[in-house]
Amino acid sequence: MVRLTKIYTRTGDAGTTRLGDMSETVKHDPRVDAYGDIDETNSSLGLARAALGAGHELDEDLARIQNDLFDLGADLCVPESDTPPDFEPLRVTAGQVERLEAAIDRLNARLEPLNSFILPAGSEAAARLHFSRTVCRRAERRISALIASGARINPQALKYANRLSDLLFVMARIANLETGGDVLWVPGKDR
Repeated sequence: MVRLTKIYTRTGDAGTTRLGDMSETVKHDPRVDAYGDIDETNSSLGLARAALGAGHELDEDLARIQNDLFDLGADLCVPESDTPPDFEPLRVTAGQVERLEAAIDRLNARLEPLNSFILPAGSEAAARLHFSRTVCRRAERRISALIASGARINPQALKYANRLSDLLFVMARIANLETGGDVLWVPGKDR
């Protein structure tokens, strides 16, 4: 369990930070960027949940996802190594990815098929979910780049980010059902 007794440590004042295995790296390390984008995704989901309101049908799923995102951040901040740390690192599991897939299937079954791309608009909650989706896609690209650079990453981490961005798209569509549906892109409409 995490216990925080002091909020500032001054250890980052020189532009470095510690990873979960206590190794030191620069704050602009691609790994730090990846889990930083996961943290930003999580914060944006807090705003989406606030816009939806307590008790909304999506709130329970979003609360679980926010917790999962801390798991994902913890996973990314502890590099996989041939010499494991003195503790069992927290890793995202296939079950967490499967839970996202089940939510996508359950929610998408209620939606009409798309005949156009949709604009990230509509209700405030839908717009915030779309924004969370784009932040999550950035995190996904960062994780992918980290893997491409040769870093050893739990493969479930990238899968989780990929499925989450898909789920957030579906959730934004669900949120817009309450206010008249999707806002469709009309190609060349204002030429």
